This record gives sequence, C-alpha cells and structure tokens, in this order.
Amino acid sequence: MAGLEELVSYCDRLLEAGAFRDYCPNGLQVEGRDPVRRIVSGVTASQALIDAAIAQQADLLLVHHGFFWKGEDARITGMKQRRIRALLGHELSLLAYHLPLDAHPELGNNARLARRLGLAEEGRFGDGQGPELACYGTLEQPLAPADLAARIQQALGRAAQWIAGDRAAVQRIGWCTGAAQSYLEAAARLGLDAFISGEISEPSVHIAREYGIHYFAAGHHATERYGVQALGEHLAGRFSIEHTFIDIDNPV
Repeated sequence: MAGLEELVSYCDRLLEAGAFRDYCPNGLQVEGRDPVRRIVSGVTASQALIDAAIAQQADLLLVHHGFFWKGEDARITGMKQRRIRALLGHELSLLAYHLPLDAHPELGNNARLARRLGLAEEGRFGDGQGPELACYGTLEQPLAPADLAARIQQALGRAAQWIAGDRAAVQRIGWCTGAAQSYLEAAARLGLDAFISGEISEPSVHIAREYGIHYFAAGHHATERYGVQALGEHLAGRFSIEHTFIDIDNPV
C-alpha cells in the first residue's frame, strides 16, 4: 500500500505536471481515503468507470480525462454532482493527468501508441498554439498506405477513418493521440507522408487533400487507452499495490 500524498507527489514529479499549461488541473482532483491499496485506471472519469471502480473496491481512480475543464460551468449540479457524490460517498480519490500523460516519453499516450504501431520517435512538433506534443519518425521500409491502415486497425482493434493523400508509399509518419487534428497542417509542412491522430474535424479533410498527406483518425478513446494503463502498472510495481485497467467502450 502507499500513502495518498506520497503517491500523488510521485506522479506529479514523474510526469512533470507543473510544467504544463493545461485545460484542467492535473493531479489529485478529488481526495478520498488514505492509504491506497487498490487502483483502477481508465481513460475518462465517466459515471460508468466510477461505478466500476467502486465495484472493484478501489481506493483511487486514475484517469486521463478528469473533471473541471476550462470554460465549463463550475456549478456542481446534474451529471457532475452525481459523479462527485459517488466519489466522495465511497471515499474514492480521483487522480487525473491530461497533457502530462500525453507527453511522457515512456509512459505517455504518444509513446505507447508508437510502441503498438512499431514507430520510433525522432522528434516532436506542435501547431504553434501550445507545447510540442506531436511526434514523428521514419520507418525503415516504406509502407503502402493501405498497409498502414491495416496496421492501425490490428493494433487498436478498430478501423481508422482514412483520408487518402497523394503519396504512393508512406515512410515519414507523424502521430499525436486524442483531439490532435490541429497538428495536421504542421505535419504536412514537415513533409511527412502520413499523420495519425484520434479525432477528425471537417476542415481536416480539406487540409489532408490539399497537402496530399494521408490522414488517419483512429479514435480519441482508442488512441488514449494505453498511457493511463501503463502509468497504473508502473505505480503498482513501484508501490506494491493492486492495479486494474477498465476499458469503458467508446466509439469516438
């Protein structure tokens, strides 16, 4: 088991949480019981995940998408009230890391997606609006775009939405999990053959077509399942506590 403060402080340091200007508070968002013997991790602190963590008798719920997002209504009513009431009623702590978990070079979402897809990071880039979170690398051998699509489907268990570019083969590839479609134009300007993210928006189609870059939108949830799972497993080994990852299905 581990003390709650010790565990949170360790995560804050490991992920360098204080170095990020984010859309939400990173770290402990709801304080529960102490010490921590059992962690449940998942992508988003939905009611379904909270209920599953309670059923598992978890002491701490570790997520990538927590609460208190910038610009949202600050009142604790409706859905937010029910979620927080469940956490407090069962003394279940909520620990959330957003951009710090995307960025970590070993446990982060981008690092773990790269591992699943057989990609090696050479460098990072951004969209000029925030930190350089997106990654790029070069395959040893070029792939047909359809083969890259098949690799993504096999690795993530779902077909990516593919906007075809004009390259007959892909070798220089960029990627960034989640809602990273804003990096697409920067990826094209880097001369990358393909870019992989989670989400897609209407302008993304035209950007991909006009730059000729292959764009694969593989799902926000699907691309971000692996960082929080890796962090939970790391904490379990570090502190000799139990960890269970629960995947609440999300088609987006």
